[in-house]
Amino acid sequence: MLASLGTFGVGFVTRPIGGIVIGRMGDRLGRKPAMILSFSLMGIAITGLALTPPHSMIGVAAPVLVIFFRMIQGFALGGEVGPTTAFLLEASPPQQRGFYTAFQFWSQDLAVLLAGLVGFALANTLSEQQLQDFGWRIAFLVGAAIVPFGLMMRRSLPETLHAAGGTRAPVALRPYLPIAALGLILIASTTIGTYISTYMTTYAIATLHMRSNVAFGATIVVGITGVAFDLVTGALSDRIGRKPMMLIPGVLLLASILPAFYVSSHYRTAATLLGATAVLATLAALSVGPIIIWMTESFTPSIRSASVAIVYAVAIALFGGTTQYSVTWLIRATGNPLAPAWYWTVAQIIGIAAMCATRESAPLKAVQAEIAVQLKKVSNRAG
Repeated sequence: MLASLGTFGVGFVTRPIGGIVIGRMGDRLGRKPAMILSFSLMGIAITGLALTPPHSMIGVAAPVLVIFFRMIQGFALGGEVGPTTAFLLEASPPQQRGFYTAFQFWSQDLAVLLAGLVGFALANTLSEQQLQDFGWRIAFLVGAAIVPFGLMMRRSLPETLHAAGGTRAPVALRPYLPIAALGLILIASTTIGTYISTYMTTYAIATLHMRSNVAFGATIVVGITGVAFDLVTGALSDRIGRKPMMLIPGVLLLASILPAFYVSSHYRTAATLLGATAVLATLAALSVGPIIIWMTESFTPSIRSASVAIVYAVAIALFGGTTQYSVTWLIRATGNPLAPAWYWTVAQIIGIAAMCATRESAPLKAVQAEIAVQLKKVSNRAG
């Protein structure tokens, strides 16, 4: 289990490199070419993973190829988030940025849902040995099938860089360093929560010793809650602000982590597993979206793609690739099935502290705040 999670984590090593290369490409050449490149590389990586011959046929070359394709996948994903999120924000009406930008992580959760359904179908069709031998290849090939359609769609998109005010003129980075630092802490915190949520399937099988078809239900629940609430939280953040939509669900999530894991580990039934996963995934979905929206609109267009890509990729590389390995090791070392809950709780506390330090960035709320400041100044002068 630790070895397989370690191989999974290798793909995160190249994410910061992809964030720098493809993210900067999005600021220099445009969002569109950067999105086409990242998606093309993703297609190559997924297809390569699915078609790599087994160790019995090509020996040590098999794991070498798997790691190589995982690193290409990580490189592509590292450069994917920045240009696509910048594109969605810049293509949307200013007062609806949250709703439109929410389609970025809504589509990710839709993919999680589809992945869970594919896994559930395979687990109910194939034996455990067949899943290990070739079932996982089927899942990868299903994912690769969407690549041609995605490329056609991206080629038809308009460019938003110059319309948003992007320019090649040098931009002073110093004012944006606090945003980058807060963004790194926030994304790191939410990354830990996201990867523990998606870890629930592995947790159910390896720690709770539940059947695979039941365990894959946890992944389906994570996808369903994301699809149901991602756009809702994006729209609400337009109306009441990014900061309240980070904090309110974030605090509720903090209060729910330990009880949810306690119930699912103590009773070990399908109902408790799926119920606990639903509560945690719903609160996480409501809180995570506004964080990404806040960070994206806080950077100026000239550095937006690269900044979001690099901050996101570094946080994912440090914590996305290590979280599942770390909690598996902690469970093994302590024998405590609540180890993932404690790990997530610490991360959530740090994240909430960072949320409190952010400044509101939603256009409507930012304008209202500025008007309030100016009125206060006028009142003080009159007094």
